[in-house]
Amino acid sequence: MALNITPLADRVLVEAAAAEETTKGGIIIPDTAKEKPQRGIVVAVGNGKKDEPMTVKVGNTVLYGKYAGTEITVDGKEYLMMRESDIFAIV
Repeated sequence: MALNITPLADRVLVEAAAAEETTKGGIIIPDTAKEKPQRGIVVAVGNGKKDEPMTVKVGNTVLYGKYAGTEITVDGKEYLMMRESDIFAIV
């Protein structure tokens, strides 16, 4: 399904990875105790700034800050809109 969103300038739209459901020991984590994921897949990329071309591309798996981005919902699915500078690494 194609998204009808095109980020502007140096912004990136990321689909966050699912939060961990269980610990390595098998303990089920309730929704209230789950940490926000810090990994996601880039689903849309802006054109970049005049002197700074974009480094990330659609489909890249990225690591970002715990509180990076703004949560938005499109067609019932949650995404994060963030600046490329909020992304730490491409995995």
